[in-house]
Amino acid sequence: MKTIHVVAAIIKNKDKILATQRGYGDFKGFWEFPGGKMEVGESPQQALKREIKEELNVKIEVGELVDTVEYDYPQFHLKMDCFFCEIVSGDLSFHEHMASKWLTKENLDSVDWLPADIALIEKLKKII
Repeated sequence: MKTIHVVAAIIKNKDKILATQRGYGDFKGFWEFPGGKMEVGESPQQALKREIKEELNVKIEVGELVDTVEYDYPQFHLKMDCFFCEIVSGDLSFHEHMASKWLTKENLDSVDWLPADIALIEKLKKII
């Protein structure tokens, strides 16, 4: 099975975390942490900075690795490195997402997360 290696930004603002709703593909309408595929020669941190600039038009500071999620979708195996991040400049604008929400620990379950993100949500509830 093909493995796809991606990075995801858990963007924090005080006690809230940014969730984005996919606007494309097989999982359109599901919620996720923004990010994407790494390019050849990029570190996970470099890829995350590039992806967030492309998707959200902001610059971020990449913090600690929270988790590496491994999940089998029917067509591929996903390996997703998830990092805490903070916005350092720019105003959020959404180029690939239908919607966004700032969620607290208490309402993390209020959106329909992608299957690979569900285990991460449970971990986040314990550490944020």
